[in-house]
Amino acid sequence: MHRRIRASARPAWIFGLVLASLAAFGLVGGARATAAENDNAIAMHGEPALPKSFDHLPYADPKAPKGGRIIFGQQGTFDSLNPLVVLGVAPDAVPRYVQQSLLFRSADEPFTAYGLLASKVELNSERTLLAFQIDPRARFSDGKPVTAQDVIFTFEMLKTKGKPFHRSSLSRVTKAEAPSPDRVVFELGDGSNRELPLVIGAMPIFARHATDAEKFGDTSFKPALGSGPYLVEEVKPGEMLRLKRRKDFWAEEHPLTRGLFNAEEIRYDFYRDSNALFEAFKAGLYDVRLESDPTRWMTGYDVPAVRDGRIIRDTLRFQTPKGMTGLVFNTRRAQFADIRVREALAMLFDFEWANRNLFHGVYRRAGSFFADSELSALGVPADEHEKAFLAAFPGAIRDDILAGTWAPTATDGSGRDRDQARRALDLLEAAGYRLSDGQLRQGEKGEPFSFEITVTNRPQERLALNYATSLGRLGIAVSVRLIDDVQYWRRLSTFDFDMIQWTWPASASPGNEQVGRWGSVNAERKGALNYAGVRSPAIDATLQALLAARSREGFVAAVRTLDRLLLSGFYAVPLYYLPETWLARSREITLPQRRPTFFFSTETLARLPAPPAPAN
Repeated sequence: MHRRIRASARPAWIFGLVLASLAAFGLVGGARATAAENDNAIAMHGEPALPKSFDHLPYADPKAPKGGRIIFGQQGTFDSLNPLVVLGVAPDAVPRYVQQSLLFRSADEPFTAYGLLASKVELNSERTLLAFQIDPRARFSDGKPVTAQDVIFTFEMLKTKGKPFHRSSLSRVTKAEAPSPDRVVFELGDGSNRELPLVIGAMPIFARHATDAEKFGDTSFKPALGSGPYLVEEVKPGEMLRLKRRKDFWAEEHPLTRGLFNAEEIRYDFYRDSNALFEAFKAGLYDVRLESDPTRWMTGYDVPAVRDGRIIRDTLRFQTPKGMTGLVFNTRRAQFADIRVREALAMLFDFEWANRNLFHGVYRRAGSFFADSELSALGVPADEHEKAFLAAFPGAIRDDILAGTWAPTATDGSGRDRDQARRALDLLEAAGYRLSDGQLRQGEKGEPFSFEITVTNRPQERLALNYATSLGRLGIAVSVRLIDDVQYWRRLSTFDFDMIQWTWPASASPGNEQVGRWGSVNAERKGALNYAGVRSPAIDATLQALLAARSREGFVAAVRTLDRLLLSGFYAVPLYYLPETWLARSREITLPQRRPTFFFSTETLARLPAPPAPAN
């Protein structure tokens, strides 16, 4: 039987026991790379794949056409240009195209980043000391050099006023200093957070001389001054954002940017709802669309623009683990506090019926937060390494999940599976609920069991209504509320919801973002991503072990343990995932022939030049 772990403060001795267990089983030991072997890159595990003298990224095309305009469509609106702070809703355009970071992540490796603003990286084998040498060529768009003081300024702003991810991660740094204008040094405590050097290297660097420190955390339509390839040319609040390529971009021939950032102009257009967004794409009003709706992909593209080749559809395959899409229980709510209730409600989602009738059978059932990869615990029994780790947390993982025999419940596909309903009702009765007059009621007071599902688009609404119907057959009163994008994000930032649909994307190297999603420290922190309100000493310790793992073997074991703990906690109703990535694009938009291994990179896109006008 699964035994619940009471949320409490994390005793220091538990971490010591866990880390000792990991070391005893070889999970935090292993080969130690020295910085001297490759001083222009950091790999999370192993060694960087590219030699120091590489000319361009393998998936970038240096001969890609330059110029033209690429338009992206986005659902919703925006009231800020800084997505790195808690307040406001902002697109990713400025950190992606206007600013640069010390390191640039390769989409061809699980987690390796190469020096961009930093011409040299120094990292000791214990990962307790990190230093960057700033490239003397690096310039902000006003012509002033990027300095170590700009890096320190950025670090302090994100640590004190940034989103919880940066506040939590960067607080692990024990000292940051700039001993010279072109050198910055970070002391990283005991080195147990081995991803921290990569997190620091990924900070979008702000210009100290052009940034108001007092107002850094406020919403603003004033774009940050950056060193990247684009400038913000025009802003229509909530509607449109236009970027123009710099003529004096300092890294024009840098190996990391050759073949990337090819368009002369980039524009973001915003649409209020998903239907308007799709209609705009069919009409040719924007150029690139990542499609996630199976009904649209299967039937919505039967239009003249596709038939005559003006729109091209690509099915892309990447080696990245497939994440989890689920209906998230806000466990801060009393009705979801009992794990038996959450498990029962998860049983009542009829994936087989929904996949066939709503999604054309294209989805696979989600049963892991890291599906289709070696990181997944689904169907894999825990090995001795995991068991040794879990000795400090007896009963934290269900026996069937530990044995690898658990799987999400399957139904007969009828939409009215009586066996599943009976099993769910048994669990609900064990949790103190009873069916009375067609309603599920709790305890002596007999209060009806009810909750609300908050959604932000029509596909979410359709699924939520179908799920609400299934729950209604067991006397559970579920309402579905569709709200606009701005209100939705504001409510999420304060955890003001009962249930939402959410997707947790996965990378080939899960790290500090997992602390943001599941760490107890983020359960009540405004703006954090721990939407389920998870508070678990076992999960907290596993997250630390994941970040401390030195070997690939130890890392895989830690991620699988995290997967098992999340599945055992029933923090979400597992829904589904797409095994492929669907991309629709204008025929003028080109992709490189060599695709990245792990994720889609919009920076590789280019626009074909317009054909010459016919001669008179």
